[in-house]
Amino acid sequence: MTQRSMRDERRPANDGRRVAARNRAALVLAAREIYAEYGLDAPLCAIARRAGVGQGVLYRHFPDRAAVATAVLEENVRQIEQAAAAPDADLVTVLGVLTWHQTQSSAFISVLHTDGASCPSDTPEYAAALSGRVERALRAHLPDGHRLTAAKDDLMIAVAMVSGAVTGRTREQRERRAWAAWRLLEVEVGPVCPFSDEPCGQPPLV
Repeated sequence: MTQRSMRDERRPANDGRRVAARNRAALVLAAREIYAEYGLDAPLCAIARRAGVGQGVLYRHFPDRAAVATAVLEENVRQIEQAAAAPDADLVTVLGVLTWHQTQSSAFISVLHTDGASCPSDTPEYAAALSGRVERALRAHLPDGHRLTAAKDDLMIAVAMVSGAVTGRTREQRERRAWAAWRLLEVEVGPVCPFSDEPCGQPPLV
């Protein structure tokens, strides 16, 4: 067997890994969109259709409903951590990314209330771990003397309060209510957007 033929034989496996990674990313994105529109009880087949894959592909990546929701939550937290780690990051920018995920994910809102009652694994430890990662990402950019430093729990209480205000049938409605809640708390928030190149929402004029 020649060296060239050996390289040719390996290509399908590499392509398969790339396709699998793309399918998984598409499924997580589709799940976030479906959950935002229809809630956590939406059928898994709707997620597969939105992602453009068969339901068998979904089950190869995620064995059950909890695994799908967990993947969405992990991606939410990962993007907030990425935003916090960016060279030009500040609290205003990171809060904008956090708020985008609040307006997109009802499961994420439950986690930010930190009681664990509605997290996919039904364990308070799971919710607390994710909430703790969010808190560390935010606190890394919390300036001394900021109004959210008055007491130890003020930061995450404020986040939970905003989460409770995020309601509405459309993303625009949910964003407007989130901005209003932060404004009432007298906390500045940057553009509401994911940590990516997607267009960002701007605070409405009031």
